[in-house]
Amino acid sequence: MALEIERKFLVINESYRTEAFRSDRIVQGYLCRQNGNSVRIRIRDGKGILTIKGPSLDGGLSRYEWEKEISLADAEELLLLCGDAQIEKRRYLVKCGAHVYEVDEFYGDNQGLVVAEIELEDENETFEKPAFLGEEVTGDKKYYNSHLTRYPYKYWDK
Repeated sequence: MALEIERKFLVINESYRTEAFRSDRIVQGYLCRQNGNSVRIRIRDGKGILTIKGPSLDGGLSRYEWEKEISLADAEELLLLCGDAQIEKRRYLVKCGAHVYEVDEFYGDNQGLVVAEIELEDENETFEKPAFLGEEVTGDKKYYNSHLTRYPYKYWDK
């Protein structure tokens, strides 16, 4: 199992779209969400991925993550088991300095929410911040994808 260290930010403008070197549509669903653990099925770029994540550590800065590619057919079958616990989004990849930001633009009940994540090697690692970054929301569980399936953005008091 690998330790994933990432920081999450709200996005304040659309400049990421023109700065992106790639974008993919993602559909993902959750088979299990319990005590901070989650089991996720994802289809991205025609590939299936099974991911198991542990509870957040260090105030949401890191958590254990295990991933394995599975067949597209298996991923499609498993997504059926997720029912309404699914989200759709477009992920833009934007290089900034030595890092790549993943910017997620959500669809459906989460339309209007755009967040950016950066993965780090160390929790104290420095990184450049592009102009589209807004408030940091690392560790705020309402921005977790698994939470968005239960409490979609369209119902939030904004």
